[in-house]
Amino acid sequence: MLSVIQSEQQMQSVNDILAKSVNYGNLSLLDHTGQVKDAIECFACNFDFEFNLNLAQKGAILHDLGKAHPHFQRRMQNINATSLDEERESNFIHRHELSSLAFLPAFPKNEWDSLIDMVVAHHKPIVTPNDSNGRGILDLDNRFRNWIDNHLIDWEAWSHYGFQILKQHGIDAEFLKDEAKKALEYAVDYCETKPLGWSPWRGLLMSADHFASAFMFETKIHLQHLFETPNLNYYFDSSRQSSIYPLSQISVTDQRPHTLLVAPTGAGKTDFLLKRCKGRIFYTLPFQASINAMWERMKKTIPNKDIRLQHATSKIIVGDNLEEKLLQPLVGSSVKVLTPHQMAAIIFGTPGFESVMLDLKGCDIILDEIHTYSDFSQSMVLEIVKMLLLQDCRIHIGTATMPSVLYHELLRILGGEEKVYQVKLADEILDSFNRHKIFKLKDESEVNKILLDSFANNEKVLVIYNTINKAQKVFEKLREAFPEIPMLLIHSRYKRADRVELETRLKTEFNGDGSKEFHEGLKPCLVVSTQVVEVSLDISFDRMITQCAPLDGLIQRFGRVNRKRSPETISKYKPIHVIAPSGNVLPYKMDVLKASFEQLPDHGGVLEERSLQSKIDKVYPDLNKKEIDIHLIFKDNRFKLTELTNRKSAVLVDALEIESASCILSEDRDKYLLANWKDRIQMEIPINWKTISRYRTQFEQLSIGSNPFVVPQNPEEYKIYGLQLVEHDKFL
Repeated sequence: MLSVIQSEQQMQSVNDILAKSVNYGNLSLLDHTGQVKDAIECFACNFDFEFNLNLAQKGAILHDLGKAHPHFQRRMQNINATSLDEERESNFIHRHELSSLAFLPAFPKNEWDSLIDMVVAHHKPIVTPNDSNGRGILDLDNRFRNWIDNHLIDWEAWSHYGFQILKQHGIDAEFLKDEAKKALEYAVDYCETKPLGWSPWRGLLMSADHFASAFMFETKIHLQHLFETPNLNYYFDSSRQSSIYPLSQISVTDQRPHTLLVAPTGAGKTDFLLKRCKGRIFYTLPFQASINAMWERMKKTIPNKDIRLQHATSKIIVGDNLEEKLLQPLVGSSVKVLTPHQMAAIIFGTPGFESVMLDLKGCDIILDEIHTYSDFSQSMVLEIVKMLLLQDCRIHIGTATMPSVLYHELLRILGGEEKVYQVKLADEILDSFNRHKIFKLKDESEVNKILLDSFANNEKVLVIYNTINKAQKVFEKLREAFPEIPMLLIHSRYKRADRVELETRLKTEFNGDGSKEFHEGLKPCLVVSTQVVEVSLDISFDRMITQCAPLDGLIQRFGRVNRKRSPETISKYKPIHVIAPSGNVLPYKMDVLKASFEQLPDHGGVLEERSLQSKIDKVYPDLNKKEIDIHLIFKDNRFKLTELTNRKSAVLVDALEIESASCILSEDRDKYLLANWKDRIQMEIPINWKTISRYRTQFEQLSIGSNPFVVPQNPEEYKIYGLQLVEHDKFL
């Protein structure tokens, strides 16, 4: 059986045994093993967890030795069966990590349990309940009588490659197939007795394996910059202190570990929250768009090399079997900017959650603009806070507005006044942030007249709609109505690389930071957007026209008008026009929109900052939580998940409706197939699964990278409008 492969392997050097195919770097198993060992040494020493370094190194050496198995090498080298008999004989499920466990006898017996923890489930859980396609060790043991024999097939022909790699790392061992078989039987018995909980060893090996796979021969170079405490000197500089930004004059030295901060946009929240941090930082914001801007800001002001942006890249299995699999985030950055959804693995136990737990442990977590979450997302964030506390994190929460019921719930979870430094501004200071005159519009019929007058006064105008489809349609009409006015459309359905470019243009050309004509008010302009501009984009327009949204979201939107604070701008007011809710208001709820609209002044009345708390509490009198207990891995002070297992990620797709799929343009298809993972990310357009699922039979879906759907669209149309689809009732 497999005699062709056996004879070919006997002629091969150990350097010819592949860990990754030509499409993924053509990397040898020998090189990959060394790279993972380098990574695991770094991680074992720097995670806030006590690992045995020697044992960690052994796990790295062992973890992929099973890739020398002829079944795996056939796949790597694209060798097809030469006969029906050969194809039939090789038609079995092979998990290379299980073949790796056959080399356990090379190590002392008292180390086997920890080594199994690292190796057995670093790709698949040991068992997947209620899943006939499960491929973990217990799944295979229950379903296939010959699985051990298959994983040891032709042992004598390929095991010597594993022994050679072991020897190169100072482990001199050789043994027969019977001992290897007993090792696999031991692994089965061990996995069957696993308790409830989570495995730091599994997280450690997965972290190292993913890091080495991402950087390969550059692994050592990138390891040099990991686990650095960020240098925040920029934010402590005396030049950052000014009465214009009142938070800059409030002490950050309070010794309580956690922070609850409520202050208006432009008061200096970001500086204050960062100055409260003592270790590595995870900076979370609610929208993918807003994290791009924050990442750019961090890179300019924090000199550490590893300031990382974590995209919500994901995979969706081709076909009707919906399962999202978040790509494993790489660990160890000084600052990581992300959305809370990308930390959700720690409460739902989705693939890779152990690595996320280790990476977060003992760090500072900033939850910025926490008020923007509702329903399932708000419940998710509250549960994330609870789990972060179990990981000894310091938690710093900032917001412009927050319902009192949510504020008090967070204060309770964080440990009350003894554990939480609470910061709010006095009413007298809040009055200096009054900056908007509100005008209510019955419908959109007045919009063009308002724009015409605004452009005559050389104003910069921001128009915001609640869905991408609406923003695209309005933008097309406005281009026809005002062909001489510089315009920009921005929303989330652009390639990641193009989105960064759009945000740069927004901040420089249209915001006035880089153009003398715009900056001095000599030339009008128009930006049409969705809610992606609500959070953390440092832009300041002269006038806004917006569809009605929930009051907390509206307040965030208003912060993009008359944002720049100076002695000249204080007590100066700029106009906001809010269109009354009507018709289909999805993705929002009509009762919330009506209540929000009712709380706004009219006829140019000033929206007073000191009144916002009472207005918010009237719109949100109760804590709007949704029960997600059924999905949690930790409840009632105990874990509900068995070690070395994880949940599928479909809960994140179904309940939270996050951006869980990707599209690429047809013009990028061939480039995507040949690109590395970094370049692929730049071509991807994130999109909600429910939106694209309606079209999944119309578009090709690739089976590599993030499994993107290939959407045909005229490149010139894309440059103007972004990806165009008929939209599901969910905004992005």
